[in-house]
Formats: sequence, C-alpha cells, structure tokens
Amino acid sequence: MQDLKRLKNQVGPFRALESHCLEMVGLLDITEDSDQASLKHLEEETAALEKKVELLEFQKLLSGLTDPNSAILSINAGAGGTESCDWASMLLRMYNRWADDRGYRVQMVDILPGEEAGVKNVTLLIEGEFAYGYLKSENGVHRLVRISPFDANKRRHTSFASVEVIPEVDDDFKIDVKEADIRVDVFRAGGHGGQGVNTTDSAVRLTHLASGLVVQCQNERSQLKNKATALKVLKSRLFEREMKRRSDEQQKSYDEKDAIAWGSQIRSYVLHPYNMVKDHRTDHETGDATAVLNGDLDKFMEAFLRWNKS
Repeated sequence: MQDLKRLKNQVGPFRALESHCLEMVGLLDITEDSDQASLKHLEEETAALEKKVELLEFQKLLSGLTDPNSAILSINAGAGGTESCDWASMLLRMYNRWADDRGYRVQMVDILPGEEAGVKNVTLLIEGEFAYGYLKSENGVHRLVRISPFDANKRRHTSFASVEVIPEVDDDFKIDVKEADIRVDVFRAGGHGGQGVNTTDSAVRLTHLASGLVVQCQNERSQLKNKATALKVLKSRLFEREMKRRSDEQQKSYDEKDAIAWGSQIRSYVLHPYNMVKDHRTDHETGDATAVLNGDLDKFMEAFLRWNKS
C-alpha cells in the first residue's frame, strides 16, 4: 500500500498536468483576441500551469534510490564546550520544528546531554515520505556566530556542530547482519527518566565487530524495543557505508567532510553583528536568521538539490 501511494503521488500530478494542458489548448482555440476577460483568465491559468510544471520538474531532483525514505539524523557538538553543546541543542530544535511543519514523526533514538547546557550528541529518526531526500542537504558542519549567553563579558563566540544524515533502510534493502558479528551491551539509561528508565538495564549498545560501528539506544523502557531500534540504525549505517563505497560522487562528498571546526562549514548562521544565514555550497542566503532557526529550511534544501543536480 505504501508503494502504491508513492507511485500514485508520482503519476497523479503528471496526469493532472496533462489534463490541464489539454484544457488550456481548448480554451486558447475558442478565445477571441477581443475578449479581454477570457484573455486575462487565460493568462492567470498559464501562470498557474507554469508553477505546476516547475514543481513537477523540482520533484525530479528527489529521484535518488533512497530519497523517498525516512531519515536518521545525528548532531554532534564540536570544539567549544558549553557553547557548542548549546548550538547543537539549537540545531535539534530547528530540525524538530522543520519536521513538525512538514507533518513528519520525530523519534528520539539517543541523546547525551552537555555537562552544563545543551547536548553533546543526539540521534533522531525522522519518519515521513522524502524525509531523507530533503535532509541530505544538511550533511556537514554548521557554524554559529553570536554574543555568548554564557560569557559575562558579552563577547562574540563562534561555535561548530556537525550534522550527519543517512536514510532509514527498510526491508526492500537486504542488509545481512549476523548475530555472531554483533556484540550486545546493556546498561542503565542516563539523563532524565524515572518510571523504570534509569532503574533497569534497558539501554542497549550494539557493536558491529566487522566494521567497528557502534550504535546505542536508550529512549524506551523496554530493552527489546531499544535493541530493535538500535539494530535498525545499525543496518541503515551499514547500508549507507556500502552506498558510499559504490558511489564515487558520494565518496568524494564524504571525504570532503573535515573536522568540526573553522574552514569546513557548509553553512554559517550569524546572529551578531548582523543577521544572516548563508550556505557556502550554493551561496543561497537570507537575512531572517530567526525564521531559519525556527525551521524555515525549505529554500536552503531546494537550493542544495538544484546545485547538487547541476
């Protein structure tokens, strides 16, 4: 049923556009040059048709193998201690707001709070059609410039955080993960909890011995649920690793991701001495930094998809 819905969403707009075009041709044939009202209506319909064509052409940019999938998004604070942890929490809020606006479901997989504020790292599962197709634009280092709320002297600080996005792998992609290749460790969940979360060994850490990949989940009270979620993330990471190995273009993009520090950022968010958010790959920018941090990311994502295609 999911495949049927996805295919209908692809074919339906094309057929509707084709029907609209035929109606326009028929209207054009019967419109007289002197009929100003009909000509005005024809102009309005033409403009509407053009926008639909542009939208359909844009959807071609989301034609990758895993673009329709849900996404697993991880945020890691960079150098800078509390400043960077706070910046990571701001990014967490930004992506949560973006997902809510699109009607996507967000599930917290794992989180490690900062020592004083914010988060050191966090992993989210964002479920919805084409979540990965859009969010893959966020892969890389994000830089923040602002007056620090943690500095009594009100000095300007620069903070960094990295974002990694991989597609969630469903049953259509066969990833062979043998039980013998996985070490399972259980431990008590950290952070805020209660009601059994911090009182039982419910958190699960999986180590894939062959690749060295480590995944953990501590969101649920049930150890079995946490293990199932962690296994899903592990399979997705293994799939993404294989896709990177096969694709030279993706491998090049991955290799270019440097340390979480100055000079390696894909996007800068400047809150002082002026407001600006600029993507350094596409040169797309806006002066409304508040809107972006509130989840208004669509223009940046669209600019990236067009840039990446070109």
